[in-house]
Amino acid sequence: MTAHPAARASDGDLVRGRLAVGEYDVAICSDGTYLLDGGAMFGVVPKTLWSKRTPADDLNRILLGLNTVVVRTGRHVVLIETGIGNKQSAKMREIHQNQALLPASLAAAAVRPEEVDVVLNTHLHFDHCGWNTTLFPDGSVTPTFPNARYFAHAGEVAHGHLQLDRDRVSYLSPNYDPLIESGQMTLLTSDGIRANPEIVPGISVEEFPGHTAQMIGVHIESKSHGGASEHACYIGDLVPTAHHLDPTWVIAYDLDPVRCIAERKRFYERAIPEQWTVLFTHDHHTPAAKVRVNEKGKPVAVPLGG
Repeated sequence: MTAHPAARASDGDLVRGRLAVGEYDVAICSDGTYLLDGGAMFGVVPKTLWSKRTPADDLNRILLGLNTVVVRTGRHVVLIETGIGNKQSAKMREIHQNQALLPASLAAAAVRPEEVDVVLNTHLHFDHCGWNTTLFPDGSVTPTFPNARYFAHAGEVAHGHLQLDRDRVSYLSPNYDPLIESGQMTLLTSDGIRANPEIVPGISVEEFPGHTAQMIGVHIESKSHGGASEHACYIGDLVPTAHHLDPTWVIAYDLDPVRCIAERKRFYERAIPEQWTVLFTHDHHTPAAKVRVNEKGKPVAVPLGG
């Protein structure tokens, strides 16, 4: 297998960042990295353009991160996304070259699985909910976070159960069905989210459809000691990396790319003027940033503290 030119995750690189959102402590943990075709990740954008932002190897693959955000609110320990996990077939592991590092990453961040009490999945593609459950050598599957309430959109489960030709490879039943059957996973509805988006105080969800029909983003909001409100948003695959901030640079995996463009613009209408911290699910090197508009009128990432 040809090596990728970008650096891979290592044991000394398990926690991708730490920040404060108001009074909340936020750690960006990682399930490692994986490789996907660059053309698929940038859709109709020509390689001559996207390759200036992120290098591809000789098989046209780019390096992507698998970022899990841990929020300690003082009352809750909230986990957002759980990476690829350990249930991939040998063939898929060979294709993606993923490392299944999330348990080690959480340990490095001093997060014990049993203390996590909320797990949120923006959607149920395999690379966002893989460590919801753990596969053991005897074939059994158990919740990775035994004391947590899991949350996902009911529409994601219904879509995954259809096993459509377009995206059935992305939906793996053992990542969520055992949790639904046991009652540990709460299935959100669009009407329910509109009526009450709050999961726990300071953590709420909002639909950002396009990548999937009911993908959700996760808002983190807390007041600082000075009284000012601070806001971060884990935006899922609406904007998977900082290289995808241009509204039209949508990915080939999006079910509705035109809707994605509109939803990105809607997101920026608040995130930019209100100076939200944007948490990127698949950016290994820039897992979090502010966003501003540059001299060309395009949204770009600004390093935190920059």
